Amino acid sequence: MTNKFQFGIMMFLQYAIWGSWTTALGAHLDKIGFSGSEIAAIYGCMWLGCIAAPFVGGQIADRLMQTQVFLGIAHLAGAVFLYLTAVQQEFSSMWTWMLVYCLFYAPTLALTNSICFRHLKNAEEEFGKVRMWGTVGWIAVGWMVTFMRSTWQTENWTGGSDLLMFACITSAIMGVFCFSLPKTPPVASKQNPLAFLEALSLLKDRNFLIFMLASFVVTTELQFYYIPTAPFLLDMGAEEAWITAIKTVAQIAEVVVLLFLLHVSIKKLGVRVTMVIGMLAWPIRYFLFMVPNLPVIISSLTLHGFGYAFFFVTSQIYVNMKAKDDIRASAQAMLTFFTLGVGNYLGTLFTGYIWDTFKTPAGDTIWWKFFLIPASLCTIVAFIFLLFFKDDTSTSDADLRRI
Repeated sequence: MTNKFQFGIMMFLQYAIWGSWTTALGAHLDKIGFSGSEIAAIYGCMWLGCIAAPFVGGQIADRLMQTQVFLGIAHLAGAVFLYLTAVQQEFSSMWTWMLVYCLFYAPTLALTNSICFRHLKNAEEEFGKVRMWGTVGWIAVGWMVTFMRSTWQTENWTGGSDLLMFACITSAIMGVFCFSLPKTPPVASKQNPLAFLEALSLLKDRNFLIFMLASFVVTTELQFYYIPTAPFLLDMGAEEAWITAIKTVAQIAEVVVLLFLLHVSIKKLGVRVTMVIGMLAWPIRYFLFMVPNLPVIISSLTLHGFGYAFFFVTSQIYVNMKAKDDIRASAQAMLTFFTLGVGNYLGTLFTGYIWDTFKTPAGDTIWWKFFLIPASLCTIVAFIFLLFFKDDTSTSDADLRRI
């Protein structure tokens, strides 16, 4: 079994675990009576895990044990904690077990990347193709869950969440598989877990500061899509069994954009315009969510793929170009910490608060008012970014191949 084939399976399983529950768990939590703030808090556990991950997993794998061993242990333990989370009906106990699970899962996101870079012969050229299998896993598991629910009506299970049980089984498979990965001993790295602080000097650059502030604000508004879309689709007439499959529309669009459109846009339009297009894709989607028509809403999910690829992937390319070689990794870590970590976590809290604000006394959500908030904020940020951010970089083919 070649390394690329093994790593493709690893990425498939890594993101299948996450994708199997995150796309539709909100509908289950809403159905059993959790408030918007409580649902957001459950989702926020992942981002707390991402904030803690640089201080935990990376240091353990760098200093104490082989990476593939850590991955195997983390995913097997994760399977146990996913089971314990799945069978909970009360908020406090579910939040506790979900947080413990996420503290095990979040470090594996970076380590599945790092093990590839350690072993792939031409990592800059090959990693993108390997990582694409993670998106394929996310898409495939959406259809697997739909098949499971359509065949056995598992969404009606009263003992807990069928989605988390599916993730539990997938995590166990991943845990066993990780022990077959190439041996990757510690490299005795002396990297500081606060290494991203070395890149703070980049914020002295006015353009980079505007970029980071815009990235942070936009990230907080993305939770309005991730957390409540499943119950929103149910309210719009979608069948619960088909929620996970419907939401794969976004990932399919993402793959198409990454393969055929992103590099062309960056070369022809530049980083600035490409990121603005990405920023505007999300509010356009939110505005379309206000149209009470299910086919229109499902079609608008494709805009998530445009937004993610055009903004977030371009953001990584921009940081790569702005940072010198000696702080490039630190700069990417800083971007991840303030967006994937802090931005997403604060965004979950904000989303939960707004969700509860726009509920009727009967418990129904006034969806058009709910989605008007992120639509307005993202639009304002996009126009501020367009006015004040200056594209002072030139993108080479090598820069594009690094992503």
